[in-house]
Amino acid sequence: MLCQFSFQNFKSYREETTFDLQAAAIPEFKDSLISQDKCSDLLPVSVIYGPNGGGKTNLIRALACLISTVVKPIHELGSTRNDLIMQQKVAAEPFLFDDISRNEPSEFEIFFRTAAYEYRYRLAILKDGIASESLDRRTIGGKKPAHIFYRDGREITLGTILTKENVNTKVNDKMPFLSFLAINYHIPVITEAQEWFESCIIRNYANPMAEMQIMVSDDEAIKKQILLLLNEMGIDVDDYRFDDKEEQLYMIRTIDGQRYELPFSHESDGTRKLIAALPVILTALREGRLVIIDELDAKLHPKLLRHVISLFKNRKINKHGAQLLFTSHDIATMKNTVFRRDEIWFAALDGNHSSQIYSLYEIRREDNERVNSTAAFDKQYLEGRYGADPYLQNMLNGGEWI
Repeated sequence: MLCQFSFQNFKSYREETTFDLQAAAIPEFKDSLISQDKCSDLLPVSVIYGPNGGGKTNLIRALACLISTVVKPIHELGSTRNDLIMQQKVAAEPFLFDDISRNEPSEFEIFFRTAAYEYRYRLAILKDGIASESLDRRTIGGKKPAHIFYRDGREITLGTILTKENVNTKVNDKMPFLSFLAINYHIPVITEAQEWFESCIIRNYANPMAEMQIMVSDDEAIKKQILLLLNEMGIDVDDYRFDDKEEQLYMIRTIDGQRYELPFSHESDGTRKLIAALPVILTALREGRLVIIDELDAKLHPKLLRHVISLFKNRKINKHGAQLLFTSHDIATMKNTVFRRDEIWFAALDGNHSSQIYSLYEIRREDNERVNSTAAFDKQYLEGRYGADPYLQNMLNGGEWI
């Protein structure tokens, strides 16, 4: 489970930026939180809103960059421990609007949790090479973390656990040491960290190709679950089958007692998107994975989006601590009946063309009080109270069209 992610000097982000999935001490939707003894509650869902070019996608890319940098060499050398890897490599690109940043490393730090431990992993990348790297682990409820390793350029210092394993510290400058250890050794602390990174699912449904990449399962229990959810969301489908010869998926409906098959490519945009996304979402819920999706709302009706969100916020369905992080333009779901205040984030550019993020819970009104949990979030956002898109503000104020 993801607890916190920090980064700096990546694409449109120059300064250190922290995205936090640790729940604030607020009353709304308490029964939806991911709870574990001796540690903070975590959010099952987080959404990022903001104008085009504000930095929503770049936040997703920063997280994808860190995850894929670790996983890609492991996957290429056939040493993955997870059968299903749904990621794409994202390169580290520094902030380019000042001469200092463009020559400094992009830095990432991730704090995540497993059943018994909390891990903190740091990685700095400069021109495709690893500038620095470290991994710490702490028992949940423990006070002092154990240093697993620390890397500064080519110098690697091993903690007690790895010293006992007598591992090799000569690693390619472009490969993370964590990846090197995962490929060459079977050390429980490394394996657990590796499996967490491999379990993360990263998708971009603004890309038309993504909705054509479908996970088809012949498992009757999984198929039944997918069909049940499709029907619950108002898509009347009785069955589906994949034709190996044609390499075509067919959706099956029964109308007036007659069975009809429709090629997947003939379905509506929204239906294709949902059918492509549902198996991914169900896999995450079944296995307790983190799902990171850019523009989940693209071509998806607001009611369907709300239903997807509700799956992660329902403890009876989300039994294993799955989390959903996504970007959205859909103001229709920015409601206090859908999200907690700390689940809503905004990304926007500052005066130096550098992106910043902040949560709705962090915003203070003119009287220095926080935004009320019963406020009309969508209405206040459009009014500019949360730092709204200047274009939207201009339209609301009667600005001219060009």
